[in-house]
Amino acid sequence: MKLTSEQIDRLYQFTRQHYVEWYDLQTELVDHLANSIEAQWQENPKISFEDALQIEFKKFGVFGFMNVVEQRKLALNKKYNSIIWKHFKAFFTIPKIIGTLGFISSTFLTLSYLSNRTDVVLIVFTIIVLSFCLSIIFFSNKNKKESKLTSKKWLFKEIILGRSSLVGMIYLPIQIFIHSEKVMDNPFGVFIISFLIIAMALIAYIILIEVPKKAEEYLKQTYPEYALENAN
Repeated sequence: MKLTSEQIDRLYQFTRQHYVEWYDLQTELVDHLANSIEAQWQENPKISFEDALQIEFKKFGVFGFMNVVEQRKLALNKKYNSIIWKHFKAFFTIPKIIGTLGFISSTFLTLSYLSNRTDVVLIVFTIIVLSFCLSIIFFSNKNKKESKLTSKKWLFKEIILGRSSLVGMIYLPIQIFIHSEKVMDNPFGVFIISFLIIAMALIAYIILIEVPKKAEEYLKQTYPEYALENAN
């Protein structure tokens, strides 16, 4: 026996009722549930669809689909981080290395001649942080509007356009150096701060401009169904 289209729709409804809001995860779970229910029918054709569904759902444990959702989030965040790293490594070609070193040197020389360099560094970091926050709000709102139009939410799209697991990581070394009294008083400390400013600006550029610009390409690579729906 095969599931009817109405029963498939019921499985999508069931996943939504159990707090799976992303269409890609819903589809994975629906495929799994459908195959499992059909396997049950081969052994016991008399079992009802709803009873077979409840039997399969109980196999997910007391937390239901939440473990599956968390595992998928971890996997897609790992994929997202690898994409960020790939873009970052692209800047290690000879021309870009020279340009990056030039920016670091210029920043270092500028800070070296400033008496209020700590205040300037704090202002620069604040601007970059605000850029992150405002851009993430912008992309989140954009993603919500697109999801309303299509009635489908995609988890990887939300990760790319709405948030980044890397954002929190890049502030720890900055805080360490800024709050150290001796850092800004010696050339080596000023150089480290100059390096962090350029590195943070580069990461911000990748996260907020480079990757979102190629979001459609990455989404189509990740989801065959997304590629079909957005073929044009």
